[in-house]
Amino acid sequence: MTNTHYTKVLKQIRHKPAKYEKYLKYNVPRKRKFGRSVHKCRRCGQTSAFIGRYGLNFCRQCFREIAPKIGFKKYS
Repeated sequence: MTNTHYTKVLKQIRHKPAKYEKYLKYNVPRKRKFGRSVHKCRRCGQTSAFIGRYGLNFCRQCFREIAPKIGFKKYS
């Protein structure tokens, strides 16, 4: 279940206290310690194509836009 589904259901059942409590008990997304969802681009928040080497923490698309400003040069 993605986070958007979780919030959508919470909006629907917020007026029913018993169902709301039970839903929170069993369906709250847990904090991740490892995996794709832990590493996010610090510029756009995307989790795929993540470059974490050397403490960059950018996705590849953001890295391509920012690389010249940071000091990276493209060698063909």
